[in-house]
Order: sequence, then C-alpha cells, then structure tokens
Amino acid sequence: MSPKQLTKTLLASAVLAGLHATPAQAADPEWDFSGYIKLDAFMSDYQDGTAPSSGYIGRQFYIPSTTPVGGTGDDVVTDFHARQSRFFFDVRQDLDNGETIKARIELDFMTVPVGDERITNSYAPRLRQAYFTYGNWLVGQAWSNFQNLSILPESVDFIGATDGIIFARQPQVRYSQGGFSVSVENPETTITPFGGGARITSSDGVVPDVTAKYTGKSGNFSYSLAGIVRQLAFDVDSDGNDETATGYGVSLGAKWQLGEHDIRASYQTGSGLGRYLGLNTYNGAVIDANGELEAIDASGLTLAYRHVWSSKFRSNFVYSRGWADNDVALTGNAVTEFTQRLGANLMYSPASNLTFGAELSRATRENEAGLDGDLTRLHFMAMYTF
Repeated sequence: MSPKQLTKTLLASAVLAGLHATPAQAADPEWDFSGYIKLDAFMSDYQDGTAPSSGYIGRQFYIPSTTPVGGTGDDVVTDFHARQSRFFFDVRQDLDNGETIKARIELDFMTVPVGDERITNSYAPRLRQAYFTYGNWLVGQAWSNFQNLSILPESVDFIGATDGIIFARQPQVRYSQGGFSVSVENPETTITPFGGGARITSSDGVVPDVTAKYTGKSGNFSYSLAGIVRQLAFDVDSDGNDETATGYGVSLGAKWQLGEHDIRASYQTGSGLGRYLGLNTYNGAVIDANGELEAIDASGLTLAYRHVWSSKFRSNFVYSRGWADNDVALTGNAVTEFTQRLGANLMYSPASNLTFGAELSRATRENEAGLDGDLTRLHFMAMYTF
C-alpha cells in the first residue's frame, strides 16, 4: 500500500470511529454530608413583662420585637434546646456539556411551630437553603443578595447582631460576575393597619424584589455596598386592585482585619425595608386614612470587635441597634420605635471543630408611647462540627 493510500485509509478509519463514538456523559455526582450538633442553655430575665411560654419563638433565640415592655418583671426562666443543630447536603457534578453544577440543601429545627418541652422535645426539620449554582448563576433559596454574611459576628446566640442587621433567606435568581451580583427575589409585604393593630402579611406581591451588590477588598479591609428596590403591595379594600408603594434601601458593610483580631460594622437605611431589617421588627408600610400604603422609614447599625486571646480562646463584643421613623398618627403609638442589644462572649475551642461558649447580653425595646422593656440573658453553648 502506497503512503497516499495509507493516509486515506487512516482518515477513513478516524471518521468512522468518530461516527460510532460514545456521546459525552455526565460524571457521577460527588456527594458530601456535613453539619453540626449544638446545645443551647440560657437563663432569661424579662424585666418589664411576663416571660412568654416555652414554645414561643422568642424563647429559642433573641428576636428584638418579642421583648415585652411596660409590664411587671417576671422570674428568671431557663431553656435548654438542641434545635439549632444543622445538616448540609452538598453535591457536585461535571455535566456532559463540560460545565460543573453544584447544589446544597440545608436543614435545621429552629422556629417550627411543632413540638414542646414536656416529654420528647421533638421538632420537625425546616428548610433553610436549597439552591444550585451553574456558571455565574445561583437558582433556589439562599441568603438574600442584599445581605453581607462576612460581617456577622461570632455569637453564642443564633444571630447576635440582630437588631440592626439585614437578615433574610428566600427564593431567588442571582447572577454574579467578579465582585458584582444582581438578583430578583421573592416579594412579600408586611403592613401596619391604620391606627395600629396586628401585623398584616400580604400575599399580593407581583414585582420581585430587585437587589444589586458589590463586594471588594483592599489589603486587610473588605467591604460591600448593596441596594434594593421593591414594590409594597396589598389589596386594602378587597376590590381586586392592589394598593402599592415603592420601597428602597442601601446597606454598607465592612470588615477590618487587625492581625488575628477584627472589627466588623454595617449600616443600613431605607424606606419600606420592612422584613429585611431586624427580623421584621418594623413593617414595610402602613395603611393611611385614605386606604393607601405609605412606606415606613427604618435604619440599623451593627458594631462588633473580635479579640483572639490565644489559639483556643477568643471573645466578641457586639452592639446592634435598629430604629424606625413611625408616623404615629397612622401607626398608633404601640409600635416599636427602637431596639438595641449589647453582648459579650467568651469562646473556647479545645479542637478546631469543637467549641464551648458563654455570652451575657442586655437587650432593650421601646415603643412610640415611651414604654420600654429590658431582657438580660446568660447563654451557654456547646457545638461539635462534622
């Protein structure tokens, strides 16, 4: 066979092999399971009102709006629970198009309105996060793009800097490129009735909440700037047509690394922030005398200092405050004017995945009538991460 004929034969064989080649297939998923077990034990002194029942959500962790005001102080109450214990299910897979997809499902047992402390202390699991990332996209339920997780201080309490922080998890679609990210997220409006009264949670949202955020770093200083625009909607007179108002806000977060120590701070302000600030201490809007919605202005700040005493001991000192500019002619004077919390803790880690902690905190809530209330809490924890 001549060289020319040999070349033709090899080319033909290559073409036939290509025609009969097995199509690209996705690799098997890679699974990972992790989480932690945490025991919380704390004593709470409600100094200006009666302690709520043991099944109440404010007895699980600190929620600013639940501090009673203007009453007679109650005896100290003690709670033990392991409800913050958490599971993470992670998966990674190389797809048949050459791309990689990652996903996470996250569960714990907090806030669910089932179970009690009488016999078995049984509590149902709840969904925290469920999302996947593909390329530059995140799809599913995750932390709001309006939030900055890096400025959350280490705390024995579930959150710690609760009063003035942006804190929300919800379904969304997010696009990220470098330090810039934008998202459309689930809308929901909370409303104060005209003259005050029980919170109205609207189900009338049509336009998704829209957020944008930029994160950057310069040396030991990292920062974020985030903004949100949202439509507040509710069918006030039940005529099939929603009354609407526009909500908006900005959030600035920063972390300054000082060797092993660090300072974390944030400031957020806006009109109609509502449920995003301080675990919905303030509603997004109030109904006015004409049956229209008026957005409520609110702001918050947090400051935290982390000091590392040694390779096994560290402390965190946290201050958080949130406040609203309520028009009492519309909201009444029973609504919250401000809340704040000051806390200090000592954390001890004999191993990298085992931590014991103790925290003392003092929280205050005051309403527009000038009635205030204090909550003093001594909180202990033990946590094993796996």
